[in-house]
Amino acid sequence: MIEMFEERIVEAGRLPLFGFFVAFMITFVLTRVNVRLIRSNVRWFRNVTAGDVHIHHVVFGVVLMLAGGVASLAIPEGNVGFSLAAAVVFGMGSALVLDEFALILHLSDVYWTEKGRASVDAVFVAIAVTGLLLLGIHPLSYVGFGIDPGSGSLGRLYAAYLAVNLVLAVVTLLKGKIWTGLIGLFVPALLVIGAIRVARPASPWSRWRYDDASRRLQRAVRREKTYRRPLIRGKIWVQEFIAGRHDLIPPELLQRRSEAAERARRRRLARAQRRAEARAERRGASPAQRRASAWAERRAEARARRGALSRTRSGSASRMRTRAASRRRARDTGPEDDPPPGRRPRAGASGGTGTG
Repeated sequence: MIEMFEERIVEAGRLPLFGFFVAFMITFVLTRVNVRLIRSNVRWFRNVTAGDVHIHHVVFGVVLMLAGGVASLAIPEGNVGFSLAAAVVFGMGSALVLDEFALILHLSDVYWTEKGRASVDAVFVAIAVTGLLLLGIHPLSYVGFGIDPGSGSLGRLYAAYLAVNLVLAVVTLLKGKIWTGLIGLFVPALLVIGAIRVARPASPWSRWRYDDASRRLQRAVRREKTYRRPLIRGKIWVQEFIAGRHDLIPPELLQRRSEAAERARRRRLARAQRRAEARAERRGASPAQRRASAWAERRAEARARRGALSRTRSGSASRMRTRAASRRRARDTGPEDDPPPGRRPRAGASGGTGTG
């Protein structure tokens, strides 16, 4: 085991990458353990705050990534120990940043909501890509092709191979197969399979290329129900086992609910206040004054109804008068062209058909 490690990692120059990989996974696991304990209200685990501001761990991740990246650039070549330390710091910062990838994506605290699963997906992608690089599998590379040692430029065959793989990767991603497209960059055979097979029902390729009644769309829906959904349920189970359940209500929805509840409470208080004032006025007035007030209110309502009815009638009457005047003008002037169908000119009339 030690000999294999020295041969595949140390001698191949992948020791800094190995340090990044290990630091990334350990930091992610410890971070998730910490936030799950905070969510469970364990006594000794609390959020980091500065006054009323909650400082998310993505802030510390950005600082560590900056420190590790600058250190890796400043360290001279051949100093493996310092390069390994810089890679470890960079891996710790990357884990903290990607653990809150959904927060950066949505610009909202969706850590424990369903949208927060995007963070775990990003972490899984980073682990998968780093693991393939550790195994010596490079993206879009092929044995026998690559940089021409003499000219330092890409060989023609490798350039064509690279273009074809990029096209297949774009087609696979447009068909909604994210994992197949990403892993296919390292294993090109997956790109061919992903580009040939039918797209997922909700993918852009399906919306652009498949009709609602086409057999391809029906086959895609059938495969989604038969194969894809069980895999998604398994992936969600693994995510929740590692990172905790993402089942909270989104903060923006909670905010809207609280604002609606506050508005309803204010309306209820205003109605209660108006009723109390009306009751106080009725208690302070004499019976005759209460009767006079009620009679005045009823009279005002009746006047308002009569006014609305009279306006409606006057509008109808004015429209009828306008139509009658239009008919009289048409009858007096008469048509200037041929008579309407079914009406004949008077006998003995010559020329036009005006009124006699």
